[in-house]
Amino acid sequence: MTIKLIAIDIDGTLLNEKNELAQETIDAVQAAKAQGIKVVLCTGRPLTGVQPYLDAMEISGDDQYAITFNGSVAQTISGKVLTNHSLTYDDYIDLESLSRKLQSHFQIETPDYIYTANKNISAYTIAESYLVRMLIRYREVSETPRDLTISKAMFVDDPAVIDRVKANMPQSFKERFSVVQSAPYFIEVMNNHASKGGTLGELVTQLGLTADDVMTLGDQGNDLTMIKYAGLGVAMGNAIDEVKEAAQAVTLTNAENGVAAAIRKYALQ
Repeated sequence: MTIKLIAIDIDGTLLNEKNELAQETIDAVQAAKAQGIKVVLCTGRPLTGVQPYLDAMEISGDDQYAITFNGSVAQTISGKVLTNHSLTYDDYIDLESLSRKLQSHFQIETPDYIYTANKNISAYTIAESYLVRMLIRYREVSETPRDLTISKAMFVDDPAVIDRVKANMPQSFKERFSVVQSAPYFIEVMNNHASKGGTLGELVTQLGLTADDVMTLGDQGNDLTMIKYAGLGVAMGNAIDEVKEAAQAVTLTNAENGVAAAIRKYALQ
């Protein structure tokens, strides 16, 4: 098969164990671009949290793309939105109420801000704010604007709390929303039509390609749909077992520049 598009998760995949983008990975991505291969970052982050890596890899313009908020949004690098699967205000009310019942910190993310109704803001919310370069707005539920574009909601807390949320998430919520665990301290909730694999498929179709033209790389539960979608789904060496079992191949870990190794082995002519 000839790879024409590579979709790459960021955290735990593109970035190494120090959350750095290695020069070896940059070189491999640029070699793929030189052969006309589209490189699409496919992440739970908003575009603000993706931009530094796009800049480093010299990916820009209206003919290059990113999938953000775990598949809620597909957009060009210049910001033109192609696909948008958002949550409603009523979704927010129901999810925020569940977070109180399950005693977990909670937040929502819009294209511009992180909103939380937790007066004692979680350290994980602060860390997320720094990671994705997005400011936090504390608002009581009654103060939260009804017309927000809510790209995703997140239960954010210590791993033991997140395990409790995962175990006690009502089945009705699992059916109503797209629910994925992206880290031991995050459970992310999106519109039921939003997933990395589903939105990647929509983008691939718009570009006149098929799943057989696509290679994907990921490591966590939120990457499963795109690993299963692609003609060649590649799990990182540091991936969770479920991702490795779903993949057609396993590359090196992110500490060993596994993305670069996979691009050289499977994509470059």
